Amino acid sequence: MATGRKFPHTYVIVFLLIVISAVLTWVVPGGKYDRKMVEVNGSPREVIADNSFTYIDNAPQTWQIFSALFDGFVERADIIAFILLIGGAFWILNHSKSIDVGIMAFLAKARKFERNSFIRKLGVDNMIVTFIMLMFSVFGATFGMSEETIAFVIIFVPLAISMGYDSIIGVNMCYVAAGLGFAGALLNPFTIGIAQGLSHLPLFSGIEYRFFCWIVINLVGIAYVLTYMRKIKKNPSKSPVYEEDAYWRSRQQEADVKIDYHTPISAWITWIFLSGVFIYYAFDIPSTTLSIGNSSATWPVLPALAGLFIVTGLLSLLKSVHFFVLNLLMFTILLLIVGVMGYGWYVMEIATLFLSLGLFSGIAMNYSPNTITKLFLEGVKDIMSAALIVGLAGGIIIILNNGLVIDTLLHKLSSSMSEMGNIATVGTMYLIQTAINIFIPSGSAKAALTIPIMSQFSDLIGLSRQATVMAFQFGDGFTNMITPTSGVLIGALGVARIPFNKWVKWVTPFLIILIILGFLLLIPTVTMELNGF
Repeated sequence: MATGRKFPHTYVIVFLLIVISAVLTWVVPGGKYDRKMVEVNGSPREVIADNSFTYIDNAPQTWQIFSALFDGFVERADIIAFILLIGGAFWILNHSKSIDVGIMAFLAKARKFERNSFIRKLGVDNMIVTFIMLMFSVFGATFGMSEETIAFVIIFVPLAISMGYDSIIGVNMCYVAAGLGFAGALLNPFTIGIAQGLSHLPLFSGIEYRFFCWIVINLVGIAYVLTYMRKIKKNPSKSPVYEEDAYWRSRQQEADVKIDYHTPISAWITWIFLSGVFIYYAFDIPSTTLSIGNSSATWPVLPALAGLFIVTGLLSLLKSVHFFVLNLLMFTILLLIVGVMGYGWYVMEIATLFLSLGLFSGIAMNYSPNTITKLFLEGVKDIMSAALIVGLAGGIIIILNNGLVIDTLLHKLSSSMSEMGNIATVGTMYLIQTAINIFIPSGSAKAALTIPIMSQFSDLIGLSRQATVMAFQFGDGFTNMITPTSGVLIGALGVARIPFNKWVKWVTPFLIILIILGFLLLIPTVTMELNGF
């Protein structure tokens, strides 16, 4: 019997994109901009020098499509290591059944609210998903949460499955929600901070209109997700990832097995040791300066966390070791937020934090060292494909860079805006930034490369530099949800076990709506008198 043609595997799709990139290095002329170092908000940034583009010989790529795989792994080594460590740590947590206990307890309490007629009409599930998405959107808008969402996918996908939805909803709760906030970019230092600094605008100026945009973007985004939720709730088999989610459903069925609630001596020892660690750092670092955007405040954060951990740890141990492990997870998340906002943590520190979570969870469960090691390696093996695809996708950028065509593409795009009206120009800037995001998914790198050109061009045609920054902001934010060169997207989908082609099919209509919405929100920046514009 003839079988239908199967869609290519994610690995095949990404490799084909590497090949296409190599073909571009043969047909696109080589070019380069001169670069210079400038100080932006206290940090050195490499930017393009004015009027410095020159054509040069390109470097056509052939056999390099294979070496790009190695180079991609090297380039994305931090994200790959991050995913592997997260996978190993969470496998230990999953084996303890603590996350399952937490999900069951959470849903049981949430269902009690359905007794209230008003809440029942709104829908408890709708309220839960909306609250979680708004929380992560705030994280994305204020301190640029991105890579960190990979760790949360492992938490929210099982939650979504337990609520009767699919892994797509789980990814939306954290990754997409942070992406909506990233596009709104109220105080994001990695996008708005750098872009405004390079444009010589007051840092985080124009926040009033950006706040309005953030609200609109989230209203539309969350409404789209809730509409999809209703469809899946009525008929789960209509989910495009219904077959793939069999993995998560089987894990949910395993969680339904009766759990032995107990608290071993090892859990008490773990609590005493970690309490001592918290107390030490409470005295060593009595105050922490937390920064959000251009604002900062100094608080006795670690002493407060130390006291809170001692109390909550004791209470959770009196119930069961499973709740103590959940308490460890909660404090891991709190420390992640404090580390990012107060100490500039990135993937290395965050991966170390979650590795510690896994190890101490295993110790609290009274697992032997060999058992902890075995579980960790099983987790690494389980998540290996997600880590490898991140390195594979990195090869796309390697090919374009080595072929010396990135700057040419940038120059051609920026030169296409001459002799347009202001609305058409800001719209074209927006589309250009959207297109560039496919090749340069890093918001800070893209700002450093494009804003010096775009801001000066806007001066020549009488366009507000703030409008140019907004075009960059939207262009950088939305397409992060689909570009195969984004290690964060590929990593999140890999962890959730969502094939890239099925994600593209689901997210494309959503993305079209967001892109159109972004253009509509840009129109007032050139037609109305807005504060800061």
